Amino acid sequence: MGNTLRMSPRTSPVSPPITIRRAVARDAKRLTRLVRGSGAYAGQYAAAVAGYRVGPDYIEAHRVFVAVGADGEGGRVLGFYSLVLVPPELDLLFVADEAQGRGIGRLLVAHMRSEARAAGLDRVRVVSHLPAEGFYHRVGAVRTGTVRASPPAVPWDRPEFEFRVDSQ
Repeated sequence: MGNTLRMSPRTSPVSPPITIRRAVARDAKRLTRLVRGSGAYAGQYAAAVAGYRVGPDYIEAHRVFVAVGADGEGGRVLGFYSLVLVPPELDLLFVADEAQGRGIGRLLVAHMRSEARAAGLDRVRVVSHLPAEGFYHRVGAVRTGTVRASPPAVPWDRPEFEFRVDSQ
């Protein structure tokens, strides 16, 4: 699935198609802005992403994919994910605040599962941000435990999930 893939979100029959493509080095600044500007990390969670950087080296080292809007949205990055193969982990998954509720996160998870399957993985771990716990339940992840706080970087416990990847 390394090629560009066009998908339509399920949430609205009139939503424009979303293209999911492999991230490239020039996406790094946009992805960093998306992470740092995420409303899910406002308030008490802001410190967790304040200095976070998605660099070109990170994009090159991992399977990073971006969801971009149709032509009417100027090819704007609406979300992205990063799949680390060893050990198998969904390291990052973000959807732009203004694009949430359109099914983009669900599309990114479906794409990630397909990439994991193609890489021969049977499961993928996720350490979730607390406000995203419900989302991971809804997209089929199974709760496997809790990752304890590691102050000062992350001063709160986080739910741990696992996606089981079928071999279809």
